[in-house]
Amino acid sequence: MSDAAIAMNRFGLGARPDDALPRQPRSWLIEQLSLYRPHPAALADAPSSRTVAAGLADYQAQRRTMQQDRRRSDIDSPAMADAAPINPQPAASEDMKAARQFARRQARDDYGVLVGARAMAALTTPAPFVERLVHFWANHFAVSADKLTVVGLAGTLEMEAIRPHVLGNFADMLGAVERHSAMLLYLDQAVSIGPDSPFGRRVAQRGKRKAGLNENLAREILELHTLGVRTGYTQTDVTEFARAMTGWTVAGLGRGGNRAGGEPGDFLFAPALHEPGARTIMGRTYPDGGEAQAQAVLTDVAASPATAAHLATKLARHFAGDTPPPAMVARLTAAYLSSGGDLPTVYRAIIASPEAWVDTPVKFKTPWEWTISSFRALGMKQVQPQAVVGLFNQLGQPVWKPGQPVGYDDIAGSWAGPDAIMRRVEAADRMAARAPETDARALGTQLFPAALSPATAQSVARAESPSQALALLLVSPEMMRR
Repeated sequence: MSDAAIAMNRFGLGARPDDALPRQPRSWLIEQLSLYRPHPAALADAPSSRTVAAGLADYQAQRRTMQQDRRRSDIDSPAMADAAPINPQPAASEDMKAARQFARRQARDDYGVLVGARAMAALTTPAPFVERLVHFWANHFAVSADKLTVVGLAGTLEMEAIRPHVLGNFADMLGAVERHSAMLLYLDQAVSIGPDSPFGRRVAQRGKRKAGLNENLAREILELHTLGVRTGYTQTDVTEFARAMTGWTVAGLGRGGNRAGGEPGDFLFAPALHEPGARTIMGRTYPDGGEAQAQAVLTDVAASPATAAHLATKLARHFAGDTPPPAMVARLTAAYLSSGGDLPTVYRAIIASPEAWVDTPVKFKTPWEWTISSFRALGMKQVQPQAVVGLFNQLGQPVWKPGQPVGYDDIAGSWAGPDAIMRRVEAADRMAARAPETDARALGTQLFPAALSPATAQSVARAESPSQALALLLVSPEMMRR
């Protein structure tokens, strides 16, 4: 397998028919660090979190009004209430219907548009290596659009918190992600209340439910986003971090965010929700300082050797195989720590790692990777958003819908099952049938320079039609693996 083929397919997103063969593959990858644009033309019409959040805030306001109207109606009609037993089912059914209608609108107008924009950015980017890294970090900081409040916002996290920081410092990306409305809503931080905060005390005085501290975001920051599982923190540390994070909410949507100003969807610190007092987390004491208290914890965990090792392991797994090579992990860890978390320094260490340049393919492509590389192989530059959404649903990797904060798996065992392969075969047949007539033999040598196996070349050459030959190329081992 040539270095050029490795650079285009393992580091990049797959070659295009009109791509020039990189003469110096490593330099070609490094040059992309200066070619990347956070907001390319493909994303020009993508909705922002403010736009999506405004629609979500309107829906929530309408729902509250409907509920208040029903309560007033019940109070004003005591005779009707006495005449028949209370039956909440019609109201619940009405609420469910409204929620489904709203989710469908968001899925079409926001989620679907963002998925299409993401795909077009991947098809047209002059920096496919960096675009791959955007996808990597979006999965690392996973949110799931199968939650009603996150349907339209999931993609905006990638656009607004990942893309602008992918070539910056990890600590800055971490801060942007944890303040983004999609993350705050997905992991319920926007409804977390300090029990001894001013708001929490008022709730307790009314004799109603106890104000709730939510630990979801604090736990996932330590376990998934930074330090990694079983790296020295305790449940007490998680709880203390959650207390430090109280007050981090979303304008117009989160607890305490409706009357505090700001555009819907903006990050907001609400002092009335913040648990007062100093916090001790992993042996370090953080004085009470409002928003700055949790930010100080984020700064420290971003600089931790455990975070460096956790991120290095995931990056090595992504570029050098399901079992991360220890020497490469150590090299990336050292690059992270010596640079203070500078991501381009880490990326250069990935490019310089011989483990990422071995001749044999080291990764089985996820459905996203395979589809984008197939689209690029066909020279596509435009997609129909809803068709793309449907295709990824069929292939088993709905975009921004991993269903859990850990994101999608990055190992072959999760994607290489017989049923999953058959779905790709069916999709390849459809793609090939719709594509202009193509000489698949010539295309194969363009896409995989000095890397197309004799078996694949022979299979393509013996195909009964150009369409079948192209479909066979799209499901060849060279296309399935990188």
